[in-house]
Amino acid sequence: MSDRESSTFTAGLVQMRSGPSPQTNLDAAVRLIAQARERGAQYVLTPEMTNILEVKRERLFAAIAPEESDATLTALRELARRLRIVLHVGSLAIKLSAERAANRSFLIDESGEIVARYDKIHMFDVDLASGESYRESRNYRPGEVAVTADLPWGRLGLTICYDLRFPALYRALAEAGSSFLAIPSAFTKQTGQAHWHVLNRARAIENGAFVFAAAQGGLHENGRETFGHSLIVDPWGGIIAEAGAEPGVVLASIDPGEVTAARAKIPSLSHGRRFEMNERSEIPPYLHAVRGSA
Repeated sequence: MSDRESSTFTAGLVQMRSGPSPQTNLDAAVRLIAQARERGAQYVLTPEMTNILEVKRERLFAAIAPEESDATLTALRELARRLRIVLHVGSLAIKLSAERAANRSFLIDESGEIVARYDKIHMFDVDLASGESYRESRNYRPGEVAVTADLPWGRLGLTICYDLRFPALYRALAEAGSSFLAIPSAFTKQTGQAHWHVLNRARAIENGAFVFAAAQGGLHENGRETFGHSLIVDPWGGIIAEAGAEPGVVLASIDPGEVTAARAKIPSLSHGRRFEMNERSEIPPYLHAVRGSA
């Protein structure tokens, strides 16, 4: 383990309640990110859909912009530079064309440069028992590439929200050297109450990694209710910081050495074996890309 990976740092999670106005959401994000910095955060993560939470297609595309002209991204790059922090924008809705957007995460370094981008791979298309219906693939183009990036303290794996339910992605990120897994989210209240804590803890335990899960929380202007409860989970599965349902900031001191210790106790990352399914079963296509790496 290198010196940089043995040094502790403070991670801050920003919990928001984004609405349909990118400028209003930016103002809230700037205020909360500054709070996190004032309290000592060196790495700050915002939730999924930091710039807008809008389900009406026409209103969404009227409000968002391409990456090169997105005002929220420009402002947050300058904020990272001014505060001298690593700022991880959980995701922004970025216009790709008149009919398609990307749900895109940005990792910004202390000089304000974008050092990594990740487009959400798994689309949330579901009808809930409550009557709520979501068709993320109607507006967003799914990503196709898993992304890692090096922080000053170790390697980070980038994911977004619904990705949380696909453990093969996190295994691949861990096998690629990630000590930290980012899961910025906008979980619904219903599914969050049932699964949020257990899934985040499972991803941490399975991979012996810290999980940073900044979330949207509360009743939004469009009537959607998100679960909140932003979490920082240690590599042994313990919750070391948690928010409630309201917007705010939570922080925790992160010791990368805990990753080494957890993986030494349960060295499952080095125990994975290739295997074949029997002739009556088919391997899902997405597993072909990762099964040979264990």
